[in-house]
Amino acid sequence: MRAHFIAIGGSAMHNLAIALHLKGYEVTGSDDEIFDPARSRLQKYGLLPDSIGWHPERITPDIDEVVLGMHARIDNPELLKAQELGLKIYSYPEYLYEQSKDKTRIVIGGSHGKTTTTAMILHVLNHCGIEADYMVGAQLEGFEVMVRLSETARVMVIEGDEYLTSPIDRRPKFHLYKPDVAIMTGIEWDHINVFPTFEIYKDQFRKFIDLIEPEGSLIYCADDREVRSVAEENQRKDITKMPYDVPAHHVAEGVTYLDAETTVPLRVFGRHNLLNMTAARYACNRLGITDAQFYEAIRTFGGASKRLELVKKSDKCAVYKDFAHAPSKLRATVSAMKEQYPSRKLVACMELHTFSSLTAEFLKQYAGTMDTADVAYVYYSQHALQLKKLPDLNPEEVQQAFANPKVRVFNNSALLVEELRKMRWEDANLLMMSSGNFDGIDFARLADELIK
Repeated sequence: MRAHFIAIGGSAMHNLAIALHLKGYEVTGSDDEIFDPARSRLQKYGLLPDSIGWHPERITPDIDEVVLGMHARIDNPELLKAQELGLKIYSYPEYLYEQSKDKTRIVIGGSHGKTTTTAMILHVLNHCGIEADYMVGAQLEGFEVMVRLSETARVMVIEGDEYLTSPIDRRPKFHLYKPDVAIMTGIEWDHINVFPTFEIYKDQFRKFIDLIEPEGSLIYCADDREVRSVAEENQRKDITKMPYDVPAHHVAEGVTYLDAETTVPLRVFGRHNLLNMTAARYACNRLGITDAQFYEAIRTFGGASKRLELVKKSDKCAVYKDFAHAPSKLRATVSAMKEQYPSRKLVACMELHTFSSLTAEFLKQYAGTMDTADVAYVYYSQHALQLKKLPDLNPEEVQQAFANPKVRVFNNSALLVEELRKMRWEDANLLMMSSGNFDGIDFARLADELIK
């Protein structure tokens, strides 16, 4: 079987390409830019295109399947050639469904918590010796790739992104998976360039419930008001609804414990992670895993990449990085750090990096999100605004949006780092939050400098 990837350098796309290569497919691809880690990973498997750019002459009738990435445009020359030849063209979510339509599909949807909940389920399945295919949005400890496809697994666990499927298919990705078990972790307005109002965005989750397979299950976060309203207003009688909330727990000497049938020490922490863990437990229950088996496995779960990921620590200081960028993620992550280390000063830094976060109208959603931090810094770059073709923001406008006089705003990352270096890092923690990297800050190097 021969598959060609248009825009192979994308996060999900290059992982799907590797998964098919490992399955024995002949895989080719193209892109107009490929950055690490995709570049080095494609090179490792012999899948890196020999030249950058689009090459319609390489689209030939002997290609069995074309997989189209969101990064490609509707007038992409390779796409036009594939359409002209009448080749079968899939978006990557379409392709994942085709590969999993005879399996039990667990799909995790929500504005936040998707990656961690997916990772928790996979960790427990792996610990229990249950083979599973998957697609997850971060590199996980113990898993070689972010996508796995096989002929033998009877279960597939899918992180269900609500963003658009492809340039020629404007449906949200998670509308294509038709879950047997659906999880809904949270609803908070995002992707405003695609969903211009909150109601339009919320409607995507209503549709997600409608697409659950007959006799399937909906596991939903009753702690989230919007999720609860969408789940409870749905009138389907042919699915099982399973609300969940924060489980009993306590924190002692910097460790969070679940108060279950036995006391279970955890490597992760934070209210949001406890919610994600409960959703994962319910999903595993649907596959026949007992609570006792789940608790035994989850105590060794160390988290997904950039989700409250420890960079370095000493007896007096810890540096963490996190993917938090949306308002609810920001609030949850800052609060989790403060709750886990209540006696330490918390210095929280976040980067406005996404289209939504850099839009003046959306900025007001951040009001109060960093209030639990002792020191709060917000960074954004003019370069990011230019790339997204957005008008300039001024620091005063950003500061007002956060509605907190403690918040200081930077648009030069070197000045931010300089400010951090001036501080005393005893009985203090640093939390760096972004879906980017603060325009090139090396978190590990910074941690080494601060923790001597």
